[in-house]
Amino acid sequence: MKLITHTQITVDGVMQGNGGATHEEERNGFHRGGWAMGAFDNETMAFITKTYQNAGAFLFGRKTYELFAGSWGKVADMQAHPIGLALNSKPKYVASDTLTDPKWDGTTVLSGNLESAIRKLKAQPGGELQVHGSGALVRWLLAHDLVDEMTLLTVPVVLGQGTRLFPDSGPDITLDLISSKADSQGVTIQVYCPKGRPEYHPSLPEHLK
Repeated sequence: MKLITHTQITVDGVMQGNGGATHEEERNGFHRGGWAMGAFDNETMAFITKTYQNAGAFLFGRKTYELFAGSWGKVADMQAHPIGLALNSKPKYVASDTLTDPKWDGTTVLSGNLESAIRKLKAQPGGELQVHGSGALVRWLLAHDLVDEMTLLTVPVVLGQGTRLFPDSGPDITLDLISSKADSQGVTIQVYCPKGRPEYHPSLPEHLK
C-alpha cells in the first residue's frame, strides 16, 4: 500500500484545532480552534470526501483515533456520511503502546516495533494507507522515511500559536511537487513526494563575493 498523509494546516504551519475547540485541542492554552471550519469551497469538500473513499485502510495516532472513533465511529449522522461510511467499512490501524481494547470495529492496534509493522502494511496490496491528522505520528513517519506522498491543504490564515506539523528541530526533507491548485476561497491543495535530504551549498568564499 502507498502511505499518504493528509493534513490541514495554516500558512504558519499549525495543524492543531482545525476542526473545533475540543478539550483535547485546547491543551497547552490553545484557544484558536475551528480555523478550518467553513474554509473550503464545495469542490474542495468533494475532494476531501473522495480522498477518504479512495483509502484501502487508515492509520492513526492514538489521539486522532480517539477523536475519530468518538465522532465518525459513533454519531449516527456522521456514520451515514460518505466519509463515515469509508471509515467504518475499511480497516483501521492505530499506533499505540497503551491502547489495548479499541472500541471501534475494524481496528487493529500496532504496538512494539512500529516501523516493522508499518513496513509490512505498506508491502500489502490494497491501494492507499491514509493518515489523517495524527501530527505526532506523521512527524515520526517522516523521520523514518515511511511516507510516500503528502497532501497539504493550506488554509489562508496565520494563528501565531499551536502545534505545527513540522517541528523546530527535525529531519530535513526534499519534496517534489506533484500537483498544486487553489480553490475559490484561497485554500491551496498541494501534493508532495518526499525525495530524501536536501543538498546544501556553502556560501561563496570571500574572494568570490
